[in-house]
Amino acid sequence: MFSAITNMSVQLVNRYLPSPFVFSIVLTLIAFAVGLAITGQDMIAMAGHWGNGLWSLHSFAMQMALVLVTGYAFASAPFIQRLLDNLASRVHSPTTAIIVSTLVGLVGSWINWGFGLILGAIFAKALAKKVANVDYPLLVAAAYSGFVIWHGGFSGSIPLTLSSGGDTLLTLSGNTMTEAVPLSQTVFAGYNMLLVGLLIVILPLVNRFMHPKNPTVIDPKLIKQEVYVAPQRDTPAQKLDDSRIIAVILLALALMYYISEFGSNGFNLGLNIVIGLFLFIGLLSHGTLERYYRAVHSGIGGITGIVLLFPFYGGIMGIMTGANADGISISTQVTEFFVNSASADSFPIFAFLSAGLVNVFVPSGGGQFAVQGPVMIPAGIELGVSPAITAMAIAWGDAWTNMIQPFWALPLLGIAGLDARAIMGYCLIVLAVSGAIIMGVFWLVV
Repeated sequence: MFSAITNMSVQLVNRYLPSPFVFSIVLTLIAFAVGLAITGQDMIAMAGHWGNGLWSLHSFAMQMALVLVTGYAFASAPFIQRLLDNLASRVHSPTTAIIVSTLVGLVGSWINWGFGLILGAIFAKALAKKVANVDYPLLVAAAYSGFVIWHGGFSGSIPLTLSSGGDTLLTLSGNTMTEAVPLSQTVFAGYNMLLVGLLIVILPLVNRFMHPKNPTVIDPKLIKQEVYVAPQRDTPAQKLDDSRIIAVILLALALMYYISEFGSNGFNLGLNIVIGLFLFIGLLSHGTLERYYRAVHSGIGGITGIVLLFPFYGGIMGIMTGANADGISISTQVTEFFVNSASADSFPIFAFLSAGLVNVFVPSGGGQFAVQGPVMIPAGIELGVSPAITAMAIAWGDAWTNMIQPFWALPLLGIAGLDARAIMGYCLIVLAVSGAIIMGVFWLVV
């Protein structure tokens, strides 16, 4: 029965899911039509909202690009590669490969979503070269399924926004929050750690049971082998480029900065702080500026989707938030529908579901919080729900439907050499299972 559902899911996606770029344009047209119907504005006004939104995510897009390339650079460090190859050589059965691939994706994404995406793709390729008869699309899908955990981890843009405080938080909370919320109330809260633990235990088993009887096996010879080539040191300039002394001086400067930062503000992990930590940890792992530069350059191709598609998703966000003279927009209507249907007990689940729906149109945790935060946070407060819980429900809703939103899979798919259609059928199953787990925790525990 489970195998039949999986096969049907895979065939459905392969037949009907367009490319991520086309998908973003289809979503744009759908949002445009819905906006016309809900807000009563004319096409010129809606086009204006779309155009204004196109360029609204530049800052955040740069942050997301840096999260990705710094995560990639760290994941591609020689010692990480050796560690993954060593781990892959200890795996011998296809089902074990699926379980381990899922675990690596989960743990890596909890630490840093860019790191987890790239680490999972690299490890999936390493397993495919060493484990016979493993289904390669499922292996890659298993690695990507770990991404469902990212917004409950260290690089979650919503909990990091809350912990950063300031005017941005005041605006995104609808002028209701003036003080920063520590990670102890979000990422390290008991219910969030329970969610993370349940997913780490259950998702590897779900993926393991999806392994088909007739697997799609890739020839190991077709998997591109990344060969590390050390920089030349023949000239004084090349020796300077590859100097460990300069790298050590820069790392010492960064260390002094973080001592000052954490000494003044406590261990407060904002988004920029996390990006910087990964940047300097990556530099440390490669040893010299030249080697780190090469690693970042190799990962630049992974940000193609961010560079190209973020403007269009910004445009969708503009349509979603484009209000008429009465203040009515798609986002307010969708959110208010859930708010009006909720009680204090059910509100976190409604926040989660609404976030999952909005995420299909605005696949950016920060961008999505900009859409929902000003409405959902005040509504939750009115019902007696903690702003931290409301924000984390939105965060998990955002992470949840990434399983059917191919945008964030692009870097991983690029490394693995697969099309989105190859993995999304499996991801539909992960969507159903993880959604049930998340809603269960928010209903029974929070």
